[in-house]
Amino acid sequence: MFTGLVTEKGEVKYISRGESSAVFTIDAPKSTKDLSIGDSIAVNGVCLTVVELDDTSFKADVMVQTLSLTSMGQLHEGSHVNLELAAQLDMRLGGHIVQGHIDGVAKVSLIQPGERWLQMDLHIPAKLQHYVVAQGSITVDGVSLTVGSMDDEQCKITVWLIPETLEKTNLSEKKVGDEVNIEVDILAKYVERIMTKKSTAVMNER
Repeated sequence: MFTGLVTEKGEVKYISRGESSAVFTIDAPKSTKDLSIGDSIAVNGVCLTVVELDDTSFKADVMVQTLSLTSMGQLHEGSHVNLELAAQLDMRLGGHIVQGHIDGVAKVSLIQPGERWLQMDLHIPAKLQHYVVAQGSITVDGVSLTVGSMDDEQCKITVWLIPETLEKTNLSEKKVGDEVNIEVDILAKYVERIMTKKSTAVMNER
């Protein structure tokens, strides 16, 4: 489990691509001191497992399904990635509950700098719209953000990025047209599941 609070901005050092998978080597000197082989780490919001480790970098396997369903397949050597170590039970939950299981890929449609923040508009997959609410939580490339506003007709949401977020994550490097990984709030999925099962049970009783 993660919280969506990025602990380090790492850099992709090398990608070894195979027919059905890839091995990413990521430079992460701050994170490696707290990692062990077999640990989970979120890379741009994608939960990966550390398979090799040295003092400054780690390696992780990425399966073909992950490459095709997330923006991981678009990364290249030199790409900056948002990293977060798995949450510990004794830590503060500063963001929200994040699983590291990507629900879809959104496209950046607007970047508008402001005096104290930056506005970013994202076109999200239509299938995810009903999981998102204004002032609710969403994870963008592993970063826990608050949905500022939404436009259901255009499948668009707006998030506001403060200087701290821009400094410590790769969201400051995004451009219009870039794709980002999206994970919706898991609580919305549980509510949907409960309501669906409850409705089905009522129908079966009739």
